[in-house]
Amino acid sequence: MTILAIDTSCDDTCIAILKIKNKKLKIKNFEILSNIISSQVKIHAKYGGVYPSLAKREHQRNLIPVLKRALEEPNFLKSKVKGQKAKIEIEKLEKILEREEYLFKKLKIFLVKYQKPKIDLIAVTAGPGLEPCLWTGVNFAKALSYLWQLPIIPVNHIEAHIFANLLSQIRSKSKIPEGQAYGAGKNQKSKIKFPAICLAVSGGHTQLILMKDFGKYKILGETRDDAAGECFDKVARILGLGYPGGPSVAKMATKLKIKNEKPSTRAKLGTGPVPHRNEVSGAGFKVYLPRPMIHQKNFDFSFSGLKTAVLYDFKNRPPKIRQSPKENLRFPTGQAKEYIRAMAAEVQQAIVDVLINKTFRAVKEFNTKTIIIGGGVAANEKLRKQFKVQSLKSKVNFLVPPKEFCTDNAAMVGITAFFHYLKGESRDWQKILVNANLRI
Repeated sequence: MTILAIDTSCDDTCIAILKIKNKKLKIKNFEILSNIISSQVKIHAKYGGVYPSLAKREHQRNLIPVLKRALEEPNFLKSKVKGQKAKIEIEKLEKILEREEYLFKKLKIFLVKYQKPKIDLIAVTAGPGLEPCLWTGVNFAKALSYLWQLPIIPVNHIEAHIFANLLSQIRSKSKIPEGQAYGAGKNQKSKIKFPAICLAVSGGHTQLILMKDFGKYKILGETRDDAAGECFDKVARILGLGYPGGPSVAKMATKLKIKNEKPSTRAKLGTGPVPHRNEVSGAGFKVYLPRPMIHQKNFDFSFSGLKTAVLYDFKNRPPKIRQSPKENLRFPTGQAKEYIRAMAAEVQQAIVDVLINKTFRAVKEFNTKTIIIGGGVAANEKLRKQFKVQSLKSKVNFLVPPKEFCTDNAAMVGITAFFHYLKGESRDWQKILVNANLRI
């Protein structure tokens, strides 16, 4: 079986092709033939965040080129034989893509030029995500399903981030690095032992999930306001750093050296922050931030107050610190630059402390032996390292995807769809709908 998977849940246009040897959900049976991602980061960077209408427009422009690249890698893109006519019901196709006029025009050209590829199943993210973006990908998938007469499976984006942990062990013809799975007590490839605690952490979501088996989930807690990734973005905007905020904050944080830091102890105990000191110049800053809800007995999160604390701290600094952060970074004035480094390190540690504390409390309460994390924030190196340290100390298995599979991609959508295909959950394309607030 060959699956064509599509993801347009946010600002990345993603298409992947997966090959499965037989109908068993075993890693050895999978192979990633292609996994193409077209990013819109440069387009949205000047706005400091994703504009849904702009992202939708770019998805329309990107889907056909990305599809062609995804089909070219496994040599699935075949031109039509001379004289071979394309049987296309234009009116029906136009109706499916009535809100994607540009995509409709480009798809018509594609269909006239190329043969139907050797695909058996179409998978597409149907939610959660940005609704205009989701509809573009779903309508494109529906059009292909109709034209090629293929079954289609809608996929939950959060569940796909969980399944992304399986991708590190799949053979791939694409250049994809090996993932990380840390067994209890030593570094080794680790299998998922159920029940497991899943942490889905990204720009749009922060959820703790009890996973009793594949497909069996219970949300234990989630953010009440801003997601962790959203907090990174907003803090980056305050400090004048680039978008997306997670990588830019992490980059600045790495430039700050902290003496005697013990992240696993701080994370476990949920203690307050320690003063940060820039050892390069010798100028120190005491930056204290709260760890929101870290001591509350529930498993919910709240990162809006953390962002506000950064804003208030910034506004209370002397004028030489509160100069335009962008100017400070281009023409560093010593203290301003050091302050930004210290604040970046502190906000990153605050977020990591809360995530680790809540996750390991859930592990203890539900007596689980596996932690699974996924989502864009899971690519954060500080988060990965401190989860690893605490997992080894607590003797639980810790699974995290390769960084390339933490961010949005279609390979994770494809493997998730296959699981649902085995359960007989494929649908008629006309019944596929988008749900921007879809729950796992």
